[in-house]
Amino acid sequence: MQREKRSREFYALAIFFVVFVLFLYGPLSAILILSFQGPNGGLTFPLNGVSLRWFANLFETQAVGDFGGSFRRSLMLGLMVMATTVVVSLLAGLAFRRRFIGATALFYLAVASLVVPSIIISLGIGVLFQQAGLPPAWHSSAFGAHLTWTLPFGVLIMFAVFNRFSPVYEEAARDLGASSWQAFRHVLLPIIAPSLIGVGLFGFTLSYDEFARTLMAAGTYNTLPLEIYAMTTNVTTPVLYALGTVTTAFSFLVIAGTLFLIVRLNRRRLKA
Repeated sequence: MQREKRSREFYALAIFFVVFVLFLYGPLSAILILSFQGPNGGLTFPLNGVSLRWFANLFETQAVGDFGGSFRRSLMLGLMVMATTVVVSLLAGLAFRRRFIGATALFYLAVASLVVPSIIISLGIGVLFQQAGLPPAWHSSAFGAHLTWTLPFGVLIMFAVFNRFSPVYEEAARDLGASSWQAFRHVLLPIIAPSLIGVGLFGFTLSYDEFARTLMAAGTYNTLPLEIYAMTTNVTTPVLYALGTVTTAFSFLVIAGTLFLIVRLNRRRLKA
């Protein structure tokens, strides 16, 4: 049997994909390798020995940088943004299932922040807090700045979900005597739960590694992206690479855990 000949477009797309993967994971591979420098190693190739010295150094007192504090702030901020994004996106999706006056204007107003430069939003929120006599902080002004980035994505995802969602499931539940809350809790929510988890993952990851919208709104204490950026100008040891490896591994762990949860929910729904 003669094999089908590949088209030129196929090879062009394959080459583009390979270049994209190399561009994406090449720098991560370099960071991973350099994080295992020997105790006397520097910031460049070749490796001067192999050790775990710089991973252990992350848990020691640093002359420059606050790894633990910045990580805790980014983690807490990410969880706050994630929870808010999930709740508000769900409520917006439910609200826009019905037509109401000003729905179109409200929709475009909600997603407008996606086209505004992030640094401008960060600067504006920081100035607004200062003019109001409130000190900018990661848990207040930066929290609001991150929501201007995560909420539009969450709302767009929920709009797509509800556009494909048939109301017959809820109508059947109400015909069987269920209240509106029971129909939501036992019918609608289990069906859209994987999408809500996806919205939560978007909210957390976009917040966890956000730099531009945090720069002018975080106040005195840095989040992890700001701390890493500050360290690039004054840290002269591979501990910075070790930090990059650990944070990347944490990000992949969050993604893997989320995918596992989605698969488990889908299996439970199919069994039910």
